[in-house]
Amino acid sequence: MSKKIAVFASGSGSNFQVLAEAFPVEFVFSDKPQAYVLERANRLGVPSFTFELKDFDNKVAYEQAIVDLLDQHQIDLICLAGYMKIVGPTLLSAYEGKIINIHPAYLPAFPGAHGIEDAWKAGVAESGVTIHWVDAGVDTGQIIKQLRVPRLTDDTLETFETRIHEAEYQLYPEVLESLGVDRKNSPL
Repeated sequence: MSKKIAVFASGSGSNFQVLAEAFPVEFVFSDKPQAYVLERANRLGVPSFTFELKDFDNKVAYEQAIVDLLDQHQIDLICLAGYMKIVGPTLLSAYEGKIINIHPAYLPAFPGAHGIEDAWKAGVAESGVTIHWVDAGVDTGQIIKQLRVPRLTDDTLETFETRIHEAEYQLYPEVLESLGVDRKNSPL
């Protein structure tokens, strides 16, 4: 039986769309009610949920609501795809070893919210994409798989960023398959 996945995103949701087109996604969760990912989910017929930390007394209550949602849907794997909240202890302890993240840099270099821009400003010859298990640190979890992306001599920040996103769209589906998530319409 295939693993049931949920995708968490805070922004446009391009990685969500790549995953939802290839795999059955149980639902998408966003901490941003205006995030474009919710429109993408609606167009693809994927259920979506959203609530904000400010609607709760504290982060524990916020994350417990997320855990309850995940439990209701019997989620086996959480795929972070541009989810810009730090996963706290409530969610992490309930789903330890079941949360992966995609990061637009070749870790351990350039962790955090601006991996592409940080790599660009550092003048590296290459960066890339990393998919890793989520732990209590920021982009410090065990690496599952990485893909290098060279910085070309005629690159601009925009072209470099585009190629890194293209690498993300290649790598995330490969990793999900390696973790036992069945593609849509795959034979039983």
